[in-house]
Amino acid sequence: MLDAIFYLLRSGCTWRLLPYDFPPWQTVYSQFKLWKKEGLFPKICEHVRKNLRILLGRVAEASAAIIDSQSVKTTERGGLCGYDAGKKVKG
Repeated sequence: MLDAIFYLLRSGCTWRLLPYDFPPWQTVYSQFKLWKKEGLFPKICEHVRKNLRILLGRVAEASAAIIDSQSVKTTERGGLCGYDAGKKVKG
């Protein structure tokens, strides 16, 4: 069942075009909906991430996070805007 879902993700095909090697598409789809409703996929990702960190000799829980942002100048259209002295950009 999980192999069929992975196949769909890799190939990008529709449910109805699932190869005959797998269970009927209706069965795979209904199981996918159930697992998604139960929040199984984020749990799987979390479990895999923790195990990978342990295999790499690191602590299972991440101790830092990365936040990325960007300020982009755009064309002058619209009304008045402020000035952010910290970023040295208008807007």
